[in-house]
Amino acid sequence: MERYPSDLTDAEWVILEPLIPLEKPGGRPRKIDMRAVLNGIFYVLRAGCAWRMIPHDYPPKSTVYAYFALFRTEGVWEQIMASLRERCRQEAGREATPSAGIIDSQSIRSTDREGPHGYDGGKKLSGRKRHIFVDTTRLLLKVVVHTADIQDRQGVPFLLEPVKGRFPRMKKVWADQGYTGKGRGWIKEQMGWEVEIVRHSWPACGEWVPHGDLSDVSTVWFTYERIKPEPKKFRGVLPQRWVVERTFAWMGRSRRMSKDYEYLTSSSESMVCLTMIRLMLRRLTDTSETTRENAQRRRAV
Repeated sequence: MERYPSDLTDAEWVILEPLIPLEKPGGRPRKIDMRAVLNGIFYVLRAGCAWRMIPHDYPPKSTVYAYFALFRTEGVWEQIMASLRERCRQEAGREATPSAGIIDSQSIRSTDREGPHGYDGGKKLSGRKRHIFVDTTRLLLKVVVHTADIQDRQGVPFLLEPVKGRFPRMKKVWADQGYTGKGRGWIKEQMGWEVEIVRHSWPACGEWVPHGDLSDVSTVWFTYERIKPEPKKFRGVLPQRWVVERTFAWMGRSRRMSKDYEYLTSSSESMVCLTMIRLMLRRLTDTSETTRENAQRRRAV
C-alpha cells in the first residue's frame, strides 16, 4: 500500500511504539494494528477532514476515533509529548526540563457546532483561545483551550496550575502586556517564578508633554497629548516573544488547526499535543544537513 505523506515512517514508529500503552491486564487482547490507527489520526490532523472521511486504507473511523478519545481521556497524548520533548532537549545538548519559558494565547474561530465558545472583543471573533506554555526551544510544555472571552491574565491559573511542581528547574517566564497585573502577580505568588513583560519600544497611546518656562519649575505645566497611531506594519520581532509565535506557526501547518472543529476543549488540547508529537518525531528522525545545522544553532542559543 502506498503511504500517505502524514503516515509514520519506520524510523518514527521505532521511537513511538514503546510509548504506546499496552492493553490492560485481564482485558480483551488488542488485535488492531496501532501503527495504522495512529496513521489515521495523523491523517485527520494533517488533512483537516472529518473523522468519517478517513480513507479506507486505514482502520474504520469508529476504531480510529475510539483510540483518539481513549488516549485523550487517559492523558496519553500529553505523556507521549513530554517523553519526546525531553528526548529532543537532551539530543540538543540541554537538560531534560527547562529553566525558562514563554506563555501566550491564540484566539481561533470555532465552527457552528455546540460546545464552549466566547467572543474576543480584541480580535473581533467568536471562538476559543489556545493558551500555551513553551520552552526556549519552542517545544510545548502545556496547553489549555478555553473560551475566547477569557482574558490572558484570567487564563493563567488554568494554564499553569496543572504543571505546578512538574518543572523544578523553571525560574523565569516571558510574557506580553496582556499578563500585567493579576496574571503576573499570580505567577509570582503561586509558581514562584520571575516574570518579565516584553513591551514594544513605542508608547501605547500618548505621553505627558511639558510647557512653559522649563527653567522655572513653578511655571511648568503638563498636558497629555495623544500620539498618532503607528501604521500597521511589521516592526521586527521582540526578544523572546518570537519563540512562542514560531510554535503557533508550526501548529498552523496542520489543516485541522485552522479552526477549532472539536466539540470538547479536551479534544482541542489533544490535537495541539498531536501536532507537537508529529513535529518532534520528524525532528528526531531527520538526519538531513539542514536539520543538523538547525540543531547546532539551538545548542548555541
